[in-house]
Order: sequence, then structure tokens, then C-alpha cells
Amino acid sequence: MPDDHHLITDGATIAYQLSGPPNTVPIGYGHGVLMSRQIVRGLGIFDVDAIAEGRHLITYDQRGHGASPGRPEPEDYRFEQAANDLLRVLDAAGLDEPIDFAGSSLGAAAALHAALNAPRRFRRLALVIPPVAWETGPQQTRQWYFDTADLIDSIGPTAWRQQWADAPPLPIFANYRQGKFEPGVDDDVVSAAMRGVGSSDLPDPDQLTQIRQPTLVLAWDTDPLHPISTAERLADLIPDSTLHVAHTIDEIREWTQITTRFFND
Repeated sequence: MPDDHHLITDGATIAYQLSGPPNTVPIGYGHGVLMSRQIVRGLGIFDVDAIAEGRHLITYDQRGHGASPGRPEPEDYRFEQAANDLLRVLDAAGLDEPIDFAGSSLGAAAALHAALNAPRRFRRLALVIPPVAWETGPQQTRQWYFDTADLIDSIGPTAWRQQWADAPPLPIFANYRQGKFEPGVDDDVVSAAMRGVGSSDLPDPDQLTQIRQPTLVLAWDTDPLHPISTAERLADLIPDSTLHVAHTIDEIREWTQITTRFFND
């Protein structure tokens, strides 16, 4: 994007953007794996710009995604690294005061790890479709990430993108045409990103009880990689938390207003 700033860090160049009046409590947003700022805005279901109306807003592309080139190293795409990137972006932007931060999937995982590592940096958290977590034993859901990485390495990213385009959407998006998107991750890092995310986990449950920020947890139905059970567990563990579960696209669209009210408290 033409008005992006760039942070060079640990094998990546992270593009971030600042908008809105600076003398306000800042709001930040981090997207999920395979996404980008542009894709999130194009989906039209979680309007970050509306949430931040009248506020200072920082958005960025995760390493290897969108306008942020990265390298093909799985460790670079683990949740812990995403948390480090988030904190470094806040440093680079000069945002020292506590921020209201919303993160989707990978962005939610980054927010949790970052809030535990640097609690003073966050005022409120909105965890949007937090990823599957704390799995043990065989037949884990997150094996999908490794299987997808193997498929990409086998058939190539171009053929994989075609398979992605031909695949049906999640049932909750069956009648929502904008729910389909072209993955916003670079071809040369996509399989590494899949392996990094697949080998990651949310913080230990015992750690999550230490989070003191008011936290909003938003989950949708019919998505095994972002199950309602993870969201429910987070809401049980985080002391000052509120859970909303959406079962229709119209209920998902309410998240913008719900998050706006939450961040304006």
C-alpha cells in the first residue's frame, strides 16, 4: 500500500499502516494465516476501519503475507514469532501506550502470547476465531496444516491455489459469495507458513488465567480449525472475558458493532 511503513526484522519486512487521529487510544488489528489486510477488508464481515472510527488505527500484514515478504522457514510462522512481530511493529510505530487489539486466528494467537509477554502494551483484547488448541494424541485437527504443506510441496503452489478455489466454503459461508478468497501468502513461503502454524499452540491454560485485560472472544460455527470449543475454553480461563458465538453470516456481521462497543468502554 502506498502509505505503508516498513519494519525489517528477523528475515522479514513487515508492512504496517497508521491512520486516524493520533491523540486517541490506539486500536490494532492482526489477520490470520493465508490472509492479508486487503483480503480482510474485501470479505466485508469484520470492518476494522469502522471499529476504529475516530481512533488511531494500526494494521499490518503478517510476515510472508500481503505486502510483508518473509523467508521459507517454518519457525518464522509460529505463534510466538507472530507475537514478537506484533510487539516490534508497535515499537516501530511509536505506540507506547496500551492498545486495544483485535486479532483473527493467527492474529488472536499472537495477541495472547504478546499480552502475556508484555501485558502493559494492551488495554483490551478481541480474539476473533481463535485457532484450535491444546490437542493431544493422534488424529489432531491441526494435522491439516502439515497435510496442506505436503500437498503444496507435491503439486506446487499454482495447482494448490486452483484446488483451493474449487473447494467448497465453510458451511456458514455457503450463501455468502464474498466468503471465498485467494490466499494472500507468497508462493515461496506458503508451505513453511502452514508447518509453522501447525506446530504452534496457544499459551498454556495456566498462563491464560493471568491475563487481566478485558477480553472479547468471537467464534463462528462449522470451522474445525477454529472450533467453538477453543473459544469456550478461553472464555472460561481468562477472568474478565465475554464470549459471542455466531451461527449465521448475519450474526458474524454483528461482530463489528460488538467489538466497537467493547473497545469504546
